[in-house]
Amino acid sequence: MLSLPNLLTLSRIFAVPILVFLLWRPTPLDYAIIFVLYCIVGITDYFDGYLARSQGQISRLGQFLDPIADKIMVAAVIMMLVSSRKMSGEPVIHGLHIIPALVILLREIIVSGLREFLAGSQVSMPVSSLAKWKTTLQLVALGALILGGALPHEVWVHDVGLASLWAAAALTLLTGYDYLRIGIRHMD
Repeated sequence: MLSLPNLLTLSRIFAVPILVFLLWRPTPLDYAIIFVLYCIVGITDYFDGYLARSQGQISRLGQFLDPIADKIMVAAVIMMLVSSRKMSGEPVIHGLHIIPALVILLREIIVSGLREFLAGSQVSMPVSSLAKWKTTLQLVALGALILGGALPHEVWVHDVGLASLWAAAALTLLTGYDYLRIGIRHMD
């Protein structure tokens, strides 16, 4: 249980309250600190899986916690970016850009529920490679939106974050559909 990959996964979960606290009323300096912490947390997402595979330390606990850590972090950061204000006074994610944020949040809830339902039927739903790309694009999008808060005069950084958020939502719909299609086969 206390293998390095599992500890890295747990560190991602424990970092979420810190990210939320820092995003509560951020200044550009706070956004810079948040961005650094967010990058560290994102890098641990890569390394926990890499170390688990390379050292033969894949555990059921790690397989359980890794997607949960991702979902907790993505959901918390999205919610905070919808409520956090930039220097201009508007939320980081606002207007029509709330749509991809909602798509991402709803998919995570649906897939989590589907996994829980199928676990009762002894059906496993492993993470697909496309879902890993989806997570990566979500992390990049949210990172760019955070960095945009640290660099308020570089509007293109925020725009890259919003474009990436829409692309992540598109992948989110694709992977969500795939999981739903597989899950429906196992329902009565």
